[in-house]
Amino acid sequence: CLWTLAAVLKETLKDALVPRAGVLKKLLAPLDAVLEGFYNAILLHHFDSHHDTSPYSEATDNLISFIDLLEALLASRIELELPLRCQRILFLKVSYVLNLISSSIPYVIKKKLILLLKKCVLYKSREDAKSGSLFLQTPSLCEDMLALSNAVLQVVNLTWLNQIPLSGKSSYFGSSEAAPGDDSQGGSDQTVLRALSLVVLKALEFKIHNSATEAEIK
Repeated sequence: CLWTLAAVLKETLKDALVPRAGVLKKLLAPLDAVLEGFYNAILLHHFDSHHDTSPYSEATDNLISFIDLLEALLASRIELELPLRCQRILFLKVSYVLNLISSSIPYVIKKKLILLLKKCVLYKSREDAKSGSLFLQTPSLCEDMLALSNAVLQVVNLTWLNQIPLSGKSSYFGSSEAAPGDDSQGGSDQTVLRALSLVVLKALEFKIHNSATEAEIK
């Protein structure tokens, strides 16, 4: 079901002949609350058993399908003047994603989630894409970016970055020490390193430009 919905969304966005906004609203509005429930249930799933953390488990499959759907929802947001809750949920509840990235899920999913966060911080509304302004013109997008920036900066201010692996094997953000029992000399995943750095920098940039006081900026 998740895969089908993501596929329908992607095909709708490609089709230049249909009134996309109307089609998307008709498709997503009845599913708005359901998709938020999925978001809560799938991203709050505790990946603590050995079976769950296997790249081939049902929980992992569900998560990968849901991340694909979240990407499609993010891409579809530009078509609607007033985005639905399911198109905003990734920004408003990004802490679920941040917690999942630092949990014991397979590396391939961590990487997919980090690249999804990168798409969020680079996202522009149609109006903003024209002006290139950092001060986002759509009130809902400004609110969502601020929520995402606050959540990212909050975890970065703790030890979150040190828990993020930079390869499927041994290299970590905080150091290049090999994990216990791991003799391999794998290098860092530069794609993840760049994406993580960009997420932090963009969150900081947006927070600074939208802070009311000098003390807050400091």
